[in-house]
Amino acid sequence: EDFLNLIFKAMMKDSLNSSHPVSSAVQSSEQIEEMFDALSYIKGASLLLMLKHYLSKDVFQAGIEVYLHNHNYGSARSDDLWDSMNEITNGTLDVKKLMKTWILHKGFPLVTVVRKGKIISVQQEKFLYRVEPENWTSDARLL
Repeated sequence: EDFLNLIFKAMMKDSLNSSHPVSSAVQSSEQIEEMFDALSYIKGASLLLMLKHYLSKDVFQAGIEVYLHNHNYGSARSDDLWDSMNEITNGTLDVKKLMKTWILHKGFPLVTVVRKGKIISVQQEKFLYRVEPENWTSDARLL
């Protein structure tokens, strides 16, 4: 329950215009420090959990083991983790492409499903929390 509360708080922050991607290029040490916030950690954990459920626990675990073995006592980039997952899936799934759609963009998708009789239509758009400036309070700005 606590983790779900953290996820929902992170999603709220991620739905604001002031959000940032989980991964992005940095030019200075100050930018590195700015990236390591609750949003990055919680959204990152949520994305890894999502990937584990998508790949299956065993495949995900095997990919983590390959990643840790390949980068034992060394440095790594996020692409290295995705490459390890690709290695385990034998190229049947492009994990790197899948995950870059999540880590390189701020925000998350909102999927709307509408059923009219036997016809189902699905629409996807970027979710953005819209607050009208005249309705803002000092507390609302801190969300």
